Amino acid sequence: MSEHRGLALAPRRRTVLGAGVVAAVAAGVPAQASRDPEPRGTLPAPASGAPAAQSARPLLLQVLAHPDDDLYFMNPDADRALSADVPVVCVYVTAGEADGVNKIPGRPHPASDRAAYSAARHQGLRQAYAELLGLPVFTPWKLGVAQLPGGRRAETATLDNGRRSVSLVFLNLAMHTLSGGQGIPALWQDRDTVLRTAVAAGSPVASIQTYDAEALLDALVSLFARYRPTVVHTLDPDPDIQESDERTRIRDSEQPGFSDHGDHTAVGLFTWAALARWARTAPGGAPAFVATAFRGYYNHHWPKNLPEPVLGTKASHLVPYGAGPDWDCGNPSGCGDYNVGGDRPLRNRKGWVRSTHHRYPGPRTALARHVGGDRLVAYGVLGMRAVRWEEGRDGEFGAPQDLGGGPLAPTVGLTSLRDGRHLLFALRFAGLEHGGGVNLREIVVLEQQAPGGRFTAWTGLGTPETDADRSRRVGVPVAVTAGDGRVHLFVRNAGKGVSTRVRDRSGRWSPWQDLGPGPVQDGLTAVVTRQGEVRVYGAGRIGVCQWSPHGVLPAPELPAPAGPVAVSRERVLCRPEASDRLLASTGEEIRFPGYGPVLAAGPYLLGRDLRGEFRLLHEGRPVPGTPGVTALDGPALIATEQGAAAAGMSPLARPWLWRPERSWKPGRTTEEAGAAV
Repeated sequence: MSEHRGLALAPRRRTVLGAGVVAAVAAGVPAQASRDPEPRGTLPAPASGAPAAQSARPLLLQVLAHPDDDLYFMNPDADRALSADVPVVCVYVTAGEADGVNKIPGRPHPASDRAAYSAARHQGLRQAYAELLGLPVFTPWKLGVAQLPGGRRAETATLDNGRRSVSLVFLNLAMHTLSGGQGIPALWQDRDTVLRTAVAAGSPVASIQTYDAEALLDALVSLFARYRPTVVHTLDPDPDIQESDERTRIRDSEQPGFSDHGDHTAVGLFTWAALARWARTAPGGAPAFVATAFRGYYNHHWPKNLPEPVLGTKASHLVPYGAGPDWDCGNPSGCGDYNVGGDRPLRNRKGWVRSTHHRYPGPRTALARHVGGDRLVAYGVLGMRAVRWEEGRDGEFGAPQDLGGGPLAPTVGLTSLRDGRHLLFALRFAGLEHGGGVNLREIVVLEQQAPGGRFTAWTGLGTPETDADRSRRVGVPVAVTAGDGRVHLFVRNAGKGVSTRVRDRSGRWSPWQDLGPGPVQDGLTAVVTRQGEVRVYGAGRIGVCQWSPHGVLPAPELPAPAGPVAVSRERVLCRPEASDRLLASTGEEIRFPGYGPVLAAGPYLLGRDLRGEFRLLHEGRPVPGTPGVTALDGPALIATEQGAAAAGMSPLARPWLWRPERSWKPGRTTEEAGAAV
């Protein structure tokens, strides 16, 4: 996080791409020629059918623009991983030197010293992560130097506490070009830009280095190959469009036209491009990793989604990062980012710390029944490629089968046709090129040829947007199959409303249709009612929005939701802003304290409690137990004849499956189940 003005991450020239052209390109069909050539995306990677890679040990690697982006935008997710003894590596792309003024609230501003301010922010990070490791904040770290391609070097700091470890990697690229513009956005946009590093005071890397875009991509790929993460966190590459007057935009620290800092966006783009390159070029095929992106200054514009107990813990980790001038840390350059010390993040009107939003909300493991039985299959994204797992007789998922399609965003949509065949949907990075190249997103679909059988080739469905840059704002796909056999596909569009395409029973898709305005957040919920009617719901700024396939419907009577909603037995459920409560559109409150999205399937509800553990309710009563593993975001829930089944991804980038009926049956009390266990 860094509050500075900068240029927008927009195309160097405006490019227009029709949805039909995107679909044609993705399917390998030549697009119609025009006087101004349209940008062409890459084709989806074909399915190999071979087993995908699996990892032997977990590791979380985070790629940040500035010191403190992780503390503001990625906790409590990173904190949960570290608490589960998952090693954490944080890569900071910029030096965070900003204007060099380490502001002390209530005092005159000191003289600018970029080297000292960068070093003070690094010291604050070491203090924050020492505390997260359960150590005194001034615990000494092991400092070192990492060798990077092209003879470049990066400053490193490592600290262990038993089985827990944190490594900090500082690339220290300057935040600004020599002409004063934002450095990382310029590096992404302009092939001719070369950016210098900013040397932090006392750094073991004392010489100035230079980077162009390819050098930064090479550095990131080399770090991925060195650490081999199973989970990657980074920033939002495609922030929402945000219309603000210039005074408001500057006050909100946002880039022109979009709801985030330009450095966040550029680092997100570099990270996803580097991940795609690593997945494509790694010896032995795509490595086994899952990834996600976190929203940044977006948090200012939407209802806050962390209740007080979770927020308090998250904000407390910024205290040792901000520190104060009276702290005795032993660093002559300073002991932290003083303007962030104390309770100032909680008092900041922008409220960045009060939410943790994922750019790609939805299931990491979409569940369906295996043909001819009660065993389950799961679909997800591993190494930016689609994969499929089958449940074995032991009740565990087997090895992943590669389905291709990459490079894909982290979550998938799934629906079953009436004959039992599966349709898998994903959001794809169809173009992810720096230097004014193609930067394009599209929705793709993979169709099963026969129930339980092989799949056809991936097909591009385009997006609702006719502009390549607007295609980047499109959300993750959700789909349902209606009683008449038609498939309804929904996405959040660039205007923050909802758009749809419909597949008829012969397999033909309708054009994209705009169902009307929101605004809503991503993470739509689509259902088929008992009457066979299709409905889709989204979390708006002042309440829950509802659509049918024909347009907007009256909103359920609910307050502004903190995030995606659930639908259970004709009731719409949501957690209100900044609350751990769960409310129903029928006026009742369901006792299920926690945070984050809640999933519904029949009489079951699945959600996180206030400690971050997934819990299950049946008919409003707690089901004993938990999945028994540290679970990432994006679980799935399905109801079967034998009861509920929940699935998700672990930090090892492997799926977990929880069938609580093995130790508990509906109708038994929690006490009876506990006695049986």
